[in-house]
Amino acid sequence: MAEDGRRVEEDERGPGAQFQMFVVMEDLLDKLKLLDYEEHVLVKHNMKTLSRHYFVSSPYTASNTGEQFYMFSVIAAWLITLCGRPFETPQEHDDPNATVSNILSQLRALGGVVDFPPSKLKSGSGEHVCYVLDRLAEEALKSRNFIWKKPVYPTEELEEEIVMEDDAELTLDKVEEIPEEPDEEEDIIDLDELKNRTIQSEAGGARPEMILESVTDSAEWNLEVERVLPQLKVTIRSDVKDWRIHVNQMHQHQDGIKTSLKDAKGYLDKLLEEIAKTQEKVSSREKYINSQLEHLITDYRNAQSKLSEARERYQQGSGGVTERTRTLAEISEELEKVKQEMEEKGSSMSDGAPVVKIRQSLTKLKQEIQQMDVRMGVVEHTLLQAKLKEKNNMTRDMHATHITETSTHTYS
Repeated sequence: MAEDGRRVEEDERGPGAQFQMFVVMEDLLDKLKLLDYEEHVLVKHNMKTLSRHYFVSSPYTASNTGEQFYMFSVIAAWLITLCGRPFETPQEHDDPNATVSNILSQLRALGGVVDFPPSKLKSGSGEHVCYVLDRLAEEALKSRNFIWKKPVYPTEELEEEIVMEDDAELTLDKVEEIPEEPDEEEDIIDLDELKNRTIQSEAGGARPEMILESVTDSAEWNLEVERVLPQLKVTIRSDVKDWRIHVNQMHQHQDGIKTSLKDAKGYLDKLLEEIAKTQEKVSSREKYINSQLEHLITDYRNAQSKLSEARERYQQGSGGVTERTRTLAEISEELEKVKQEMEEKGSSMSDGAPVVKIRQSLTKLKQEIQQMDVRMGVVEHTLLQAKLKEKNNMTRDMHATHITETSTHTYS
């Protein structure tokens, strides 16, 4: 809502309202320079010089809210003191609301119109900041009895044209502009020197009373003219800064543009007529072709629709064929596996190699059984001998013990 209101306000004020603060800021800077703010404000508070658009709020200018607000408050306080009213210089840590309120109250007391909220000045830049400072600067200039005077424009001094007065007529068929060349300065005739010589010749001798007749041959005269003609060139040096030359050039260009415009306008009118006729022919021909080919276009559209339907059916059929092809491939793989298993089983049944292997295995088992039987017999025989030997040893020990006991009883 605020943006809409601002847009409506700008539309009512005109398209150049948003650039008005640039002009106000430039005027304000000139007024501050007249009041010598560099010495009384910048040097005193150790601040930098203001730029032309310092207090302008624009996306194309750099902004620093704190610095700009402090600069605004200091300059406003200084201007109020110049108007003869006591006002303390605000500090950076002061309340901005109180500072803005005091400045606006002083502005109202000086006769300024305040039709905007005080919050507009807190940003330290913008249209209202420029307005407040400009009004205070204007009041400060009035308090110093400063009066704006009308500007005095310098008058242009026109160069006096040198007019040659001579009884002899100098006829130049063509005046050429020759660039300055230092090597040929001696060959160029100076008009002032020619004028002085003419005056001296008039003062020195009286004019003849009778008509003089020429006794010079015309052929020799023509040769002399051809020889002297290159030295009779007059150089007119034009000043590039002269406004008359620019005006003449403007008139020449204007005449050339008018003549060229007439010719170009005629050609363009003819071209426009030809283009219009060609467009009419093309449109009529197009209508005729459309009327003649209307039934063919209808047939073509019908054929196109049938073709699209056939393509849809083909896509559906091709999808079913693809699925069935995949199923057939799977079945074929399973069939191949079954065939391979059957072939392996058939080959194993018809082949006698397994039977031979079984017989060989049985023979080998019998041989191993016989070897085991022999080993078992040997082991049993060894065990039997060991038992018999142990039994003999036990019997021997028993007899030895009995003999010992008998001898003991005998001696006793």
